[in-house]
Amino acid sequence: MLLRLALVFITVPLVELALLVQLGRYIGLGHTLGLVIITGIVGGYVAKQQGLQTIARIRREIAAGHVPTAQLWDGLFILIGGLLLITPGILTDLLGFLLLMPNIRQKVKEVVFRRIQRWIGDRWWV
Repeated sequence: MLLRLALVFITVPLVELALLVQLGRYIGLGHTLGLVIITGIVGGYVAKQQGLQTIARIRREIAAGHVPTAQLWDGLFILIGGLLLITPGILTDLLGFLLLMPNIRQKVKEVVFRRIQRWIGDRWWV
């Protein structure tokens, strides 16, 4: 697990840097910097709006006497998406924006739930 994390923390920034350099060569430094800044601003705004909507849904679920499990997972993925968007880069921005899209986020939740169920398996009752 530690080796995988180390590979991710080394590989992702190197790929991002290479993509930014190539993009800078193609559209120019100013446009590349502008793109990074604009995606950060737009991403922050979208993440804030999605987060506020999710908080409202959590409050409604709690007021109705339900545990807001799905909404809490949405909030987690919105937070991760927002964090990815404030990280400069093309891939992280793309992943961040994808996590802010409700339909994509639902699919990601389904995959994560299946993996958690497989991981827990029979150990849940032990």
